[in-house]
Amino acid sequence: MNTAIEIIGTESLGVRGLSCLVTAGTRRIVIDPGVALGYWRHGLLPHPCQVAEGERVRQRIIEALEDATDIVFSHFHGDHVPLREANPYQLAIRQLPANFHKLRGWSKAADDSGEEMQHRARDLSELLGSNLRMAEDGSDGPMSFSPAMPHGINGSPRGTVMMTRIELENKVFVHTSDTQLLDETVIDFILAWQADIVLAGGPPLYIGTLPDELRRVAWRNSLRLAAHVDTLILDHHLMRDHQGPEWLDALSMAAGNQVYCAADFMGRKRAFLEAERSELYKAMPVPAGWHENYAKGLISTEGYRC
Repeated sequence: MNTAIEIIGTESLGVRGLSCLVTAGTRRIVIDPGVALGYWRHGLLPHPCQVAEGERVRQRIIEALEDATDIVFSHFHGDHVPLREANPYQLAIRQLPANFHKLRGWSKAADDSGEEMQHRARDLSELLGSNLRMAEDGSDGPMSFSPAMPHGINGSPRGTVMMTRIELENKVFVHTSDTQLLDETVIDFILAWQADIVLAGGPPLYIGTLPDELRRVAWRNSLRLAAHVDTLILDHHLMRDHQGPEWLDALSMAAGNQVYCAADFMGRKRAFLEAERSELYKAMPVPAGWHENYAKGLISTEGYRC
């Protein structure tokens, strides 16, 4: 594990997101401080075990922000940013630490996003004021930012994201956000940045309609990255069902070196809680009304720590 990089929350750590804290000299940079749990999967709300893990991740994001100097928003989806209208399992703006408005903010532009995403961008702009800069294709100190990159395939209705490059003492770290390894030009850009450590949202294999050709594209792009960077960490969309770990293990074998998920990189036990939601409900039944009572603050996750 590289002590300059802390992956805080993503699917192999029990939640949806791709949040991390990167320390580069005197800069403490929090990227994508959001968390979500996948509101519905298999007709089920998040199991209380996952809700408990979401609480832990949410608190760690808040603690990281208290000591941060910079904050980066790669895009404005609810698992990547704090929200004014958060559901009970997300990070709400009202929960942010008091120093949040003083942080240096770096953001993707919202002009290619839908109305809801533009509202979220405005909420963050109101919080940070002149401290928030549109950072696409810019740089500051150890940080560089990409132009807008596809959220998945080029022209995706999901919009675009911004990647972040951070120069560490003797390594280059790249956070690719939700590029999903589905566009070869993204891989070209990462390699041109001379990345040593890459944290990427992998392909969304859990989506049954994802075409076989795109699965092959993701495989080829992953192998290419694995051959050219020292440490490749794939997570997020990839780890939303049981195909993800199997795909990762096969990729490591084909590449001839280990490709990590975030839990592996952090030396933590893998916690694929969304993928295991149905199994969790069977092993630990949830009382009727639990989620409604949790949302009202009437009950806690005590007794459900996994």
